[in-house]
Amino acid sequence: MQGKQWYKDIAVYQIWPRSFCDGNGDGIGDLTGVLSKLDYIKDLGVDAIWFSPLYPSPNADYGYDIADYKDISPDYGTLEQFKTVIDEAHKRGLKIIMDLVINHTSDRHKWFLESKKGDDNPYHDYYFWRKGKKGAKKPPNNWRSVFQGGAWEYDKNLDEYYLHIFAKEQVDLNMDNPKVREEVKSILRFWLDLGVDGFREDVITYISKKEGLPNGFPLPVGTGMEHFTNGPHLREYLEEFRAVLDEYDCFTVGEAPMMTPKTALKFIKEDDKQVLNMMFHFQHMSADNIIHNWMRTPFNPAKLKRVYNRWQTKLYGKAWNALYLENHDQPRIISRYGSEKYRVESGKMLATMYICQSGTPFIYQGQEIGMLNANIEHIEDYVDVSTLNNYQMFKKFHLPEKFIMSLCKYASRDNARTPVQWTAEKNAGFTTADKPWFAVNPNYREINVAAAEADPNSILHYYRKLLRFRKENPIVRYGDFELLKTAAPVFAYRRRYEGKTLLVINSFSANEQDFRAPYDFNMHAADLVLSNYDTAPLVHNGFVMRPYECRVYLK
Repeated sequence: MQGKQWYKDIAVYQIWPRSFCDGNGDGIGDLTGVLSKLDYIKDLGVDAIWFSPLYPSPNADYGYDIADYKDISPDYGTLEQFKTVIDEAHKRGLKIIMDLVINHTSDRHKWFLESKKGDDNPYHDYYFWRKGKKGAKKPPNNWRSVFQGGAWEYDKNLDEYYLHIFAKEQVDLNMDNPKVREEVKSILRFWLDLGVDGFREDVITYISKKEGLPNGFPLPVGTGMEHFTNGPHLREYLEEFRAVLDEYDCFTVGEAPMMTPKTALKFIKEDDKQVLNMMFHFQHMSADNIIHNWMRTPFNPAKLKRVYNRWQTKLYGKAWNALYLENHDQPRIISRYGSEKYRVESGKMLATMYICQSGTPFIYQGQEIGMLNANIEHIEDYVDVSTLNNYQMFKKFHLPEKFIMSLCKYASRDNARTPVQWTAEKNAGFTTADKPWFAVNPNYREINVAAAEADPNSILHYYRKLLRFRKENPIVRYGDFELLKTAAPVFAYRRRYEGKTLLVINSFSANEQDFRAPYDFNMHAADLVLSNYDTAPLVHNGFVMRPYECRVYLK
């Protein structure tokens, strides 16, 4: 069985700082606001906070384009204020996780500004500068950016192109340069010495590119990905960084697009070759799309169950899962996999479904009160670079405006970035400013923390109960996983640990569903420990599930 390191027993709360809480009244979330909500976060039942980037940034991608790795953005406060947040969090038993973004920097970073001065500048080789083809008319290869068009931007002064896998303002670092890796080690030590307890490592599996940067397959989207995903020196570089991390009592979770359990084990298997503690994969976020949210399909619960079954069974006893349903890159999960009509019921069901699995659960701000997609009507009101560029791409294909906007409403990352809804007062209690940096979801008068606190049957109180149950029952954290054969909309699984059995039953349907327990599990002899409805009687060894019902039995 896996060793019981502290990161396996915790739950993590993610803060996207710009939209969490404004403490100084300028319309932007900040560290003062975070400090005022530490007790709320602690009371939720989590043990750590993961901050999306707090660094100085021009905000082309709202913090994921970093201009200085060793400071705090003036939008959020100062380094001294962040140290106060760390200290106050630690007093409450909360650990602090930083976002480490080292695949790319901002084009305003001093390294990049220096690199543009010429190929004799010592920072020039910090990035991928290359001559173009056919007299600079064509870029060095056919790679495509994840966010916008080609992955190369031409600089006429240098007569060279630079590589950007994401937005043109996010310039890829050349990790093959040992000086760049030394910079990364210095960044790690800076924040660990300040007191942080670990890192979430942004698109970490992209940091090693194939030598020569060859052309990619002629795919319609993401061309070249096979040459910069899980690249040739990825493990080598992660081992270098791990040597620094091992000097501290910290943990790491790597973001890994296109990841599978088999590949993940090469990095997170718990042996002397482990370089990351956990990985964020994306497979379970494709139950309503093909590869990414902008290629929408009907929600498929059978697909979701297959993904969870693979990751739970293939990692069990070998590595540790990272569990999440929402983050700053994902639209609100109730609007996707649940039901806005049955918001409370499906919100509780979704929480039960993933938090009762083996792994460390991550909860995104506002998820615990059941925040929904924002349903933004006009493209002019979106700010996310990915949304704006996808909109322009679809326009080039002459798709109907109504269809494109329906995709924006469903898939945009801006859905996750509306201000957290604290009260029913002006601007949802997020800010005292006349206008927040981004529009508040109009449903804030009904969906807010204050209302959830006052309602004993709220999603918020259910999260608290669920997280307390996980903490008090090792079977939730360390039990095995057996997917049960059920009707497609019913996701039921059984877990066993130290003589105990946990039965977790979830319905993804607005219609009634029949459930029968396995013959060797007597539901009448088990304790119903969690549910999102008032108890209904069992019929023989099962029951008729109501819309989005969930139940958890323990014996």
